[in-house]
Amino acid sequence: MAETTVTGFFESLQEKLAKNAPKLAGLTCVYQFKVGEANYNVAFTDGVAAVSRGEAPAPACTVTMAEGDFLDLVSGKLNGQMAFMTGKLKVAGDFGLALKLESLLKA
Repeated sequence: MAETTVTGFFESLQEKLAKNAPKLAGLTCVYQFKVGEANYNVAFTDGVAAVSRGEAPAPACTVTMAEGDFLDLVSGKLNGQMAFMTGKLKVAGDFGLALKLESLLKA
């Protein structure tokens, strides 16, 4: 994985998601990520993603993880379901959106 930091991952995420626009068609929601001390949100409007630093006013799904665990998740070293079951990944809000998350982050 080229990104070795949470900031690097989110800075490159919007470009990665834009390359997979057909896969995201029809998706309209906001994900909030609380990773260590950092907060990022990803807003999808009919499949177009906008990545921002900070907290979204009304996210549909909030994901909370430690920085190291998040980096392991997005690099494929940590399985999302296992992370959830062991408490390394916490989800609030729409669990249906949470289930789509792993495929979106590895887009």
